Amino acid sequence: MKNIFPVLILNARPGAGKSEISHYLQQIPLDERIDRYHVGPMHILDDFPLLWAWFEEDDLLERVFGRPRSHTTPDEDFLHHDLWHLLIRRLSLDYDKWCRDNENEGTVLIEFSRGNEHGGYQAAYQHLSDTILKQAASFYVQVSYQESLRKNRKRRNPERPDSILEHSLADIKMEHLYREDDWADFTADSPTHLTVRGIRVPYVIFENEDDVTSAKGEALRARLEKALGRLWTLKQDSL
Repeated sequence: MKNIFPVLILNARPGAGKSEISHYLQQIPLDERIDRYHVGPMHILDDFPLLWAWFEEDDLLERVFGRPRSHTTPDEDFLHHDLWHLLIRRLSLDYDKWCRDNENEGTVLIEFSRGNEHGGYQAAYQHLSDTILKQAASFYVQVSYQESLRKNRKRRNPERPDSILEHSLADIKMEHLYREDDWADFTADSPTHLTVRGIRVPYVIFENEDDVTSAKGEALRARLEKALGRLWTLKQDSL
């Protein structure tokens, strides 16, 4: 399809608004979504369901079968640091399978958060495939750690810990995993492009400290249209 992003990478701290943006875009009629935001039929690849499946599988292995946990500890830490990178490799693999079966028709949204403790975005992007990087544009939702913590607490629903929009981390894990964010360092060389293995990926920063993503009203519509319009121009100039 013409006039759409083939791959849009959404990055942010937890609770910053990336899943709210994704959900908002899904509610917009396709023709309008393409015209305003350059987003076609959407396929979402998010690493949260993958890591949550590890928690559930490990609980079953330990509780039902009496076997050692494979990926995680009982208090939901990873057994091995490089499992964070494995999640990115899984997203790349899932992208390849989707392209195989769908002839790359539409916009694939790839969502993940990374803090410095597990390598940050600089490490994570090294595990995205060349195929993704060459197609991608990157969209970073910027909020302070304090705002991320506030939204993370607000969305907590203990009855639905597996929910994309209602899962929440304990404060101590937020502090450990996401207080420090390397996006500023990652983008220090250029105000418009990331460079990963020699591949230039256009990016924009979407300011959301005032939380326009929760209300999903006119402020979000206008700001999102402006940011994605700017990103679209950068992507076209990169071709």
